[in-house]
Amino acid sequence: MAVEIERKFLVRGDQWRSLSVGMVYRQGYITTTPEKTVRVRIAGNQGYLTIKGASVGYQRAEFEYLIPIEDAEQMLASLCVGPLIEKKRYKIPIGDLIWEVDEFFGDNQGLILAEVELNSPDQAFELPEWIGEEVSHDYRYYNANLTKFPYTQWPIK
Repeated sequence: MAVEIERKFLVRGDQWRSLSVGMVYRQGYITTTPEKTVRVRIAGNQGYLTIKGASVGYQRAEFEYLIPIEDAEQMLASLCVGPLIEKKRYKIPIGDLIWEVDEFFGDNQGLILAEVELNSPDQAFELPEWIGEEVSHDYRYYNANLTKFPYTQWPIK
């Protein structure tokens, strides 16, 4: 079984921007429950279908498949619950890890998150100086939840 082990953080400042060139992502969700999510994503000119299981600590089952971009476009338009997630992802290598910084647009404008995928839940790693508060266990920051409760509609941020 494929397992994702991920930590999620808020981002401080703009220092990270000079470290990478971002790629535009559009994604939507066919289903979102606490037990599973089914996501359709377009990253650049490639389509993906991703199925994720329930989170247990920092990890959850994850299965991702390449799909034709035409299929992804059609799924985003007809099967996904809106609003879609619009963001630019910046991949920043630091040491042996790749930090992914997501700058959100549309209904989630103003939100910038950083994620890092680990090999084990207890893996030690250093935080870049532009990393802020950890939000790994705050479900509001999950992309699937940002479609239901967009950042721009939060009463207090």
